[in-house]
Amino acid sequence: MHLQLDQWVILALAALIVGIAKTGIPGFGIVAILAVAAIIPARQSTGLMLPMLIAGDIFSVCYYRHHASWPHLLRLAPWAIVGVLVGACALGRLNDAQIRPLIGGIVLALVACNFWLKRHPERRDAFARSRLLAAAVGVLGGLTTMIANAAGPVMVIYLLAMGLPKNAFLGTSAWFFFCVNLFKVPFSVGLGLITLSSLRFNLILLPAILLGAWLGVRFARRLPEKAFAIVAESLAVAGALVLILH
Repeated sequence: MHLQLDQWVILALAALIVGIAKTGIPGFGIVAILAVAAIIPARQSTGLMLPMLIAGDIFSVCYYRHHASWPHLLRLAPWAIVGVLVGACALGRLNDAQIRPLIGGIVLALVACNFWLKRHPERRDAFARSRLLAAAVGVLGGLTTMIANAAGPVMVIYLLAMGLPKNAFLGTSAWFFFCVNLFKVPFSVGLGLITLSSLRFNLILLPAILLGAWLGVRFARRLPEKAFAIVAESLAVAGALVLILH
């Protein structure tokens, strides 16, 4: 690909946003995904984004490695693998334009569920223990991240509904996406989504990702727990609306 200067600027900003989203502002990453998809064909943008996301995941896992909620991860992980496998099989039949409205609608449904839980906190424990919900979110997360790298808003609302504090939220999200994104790599290579050419682009953009990750950590440190939840939920809702209307 031969990109113009303005397109390189957009890619650099997207890489910066990826880093910030991974370590400090969950839900913000959907902006980067949509920005890249606006200048690069959808199929190629999926392959370009995955190594960028993994780079952000590595930084996030290193920083929040002691804060993950493993019971939540273990409930989600097997179903996320199923979702990735389904997504890999469906990639030739579905595209991100078809799947985005579905993702957005499910995110808004989860937002409504989270709002209900705030009004009925005594139900949160039962909600958190629900294996059926964990299975549904895991499959959906794996499917949507394989097809469109767009599982972020789904996981944001689910983890908020679990009542996780800020650092546990960020640590659990970091480990979930790190493992799922690594699992996606062989499928993306086999489908021709990741190539040597796309990896060269990723290397050029790596400094912007690292800078964003550093900025995200500093932002998260300064953001109180309640404000963090409000920011994360607001961005997830905005991302869902964009997915529906895009």
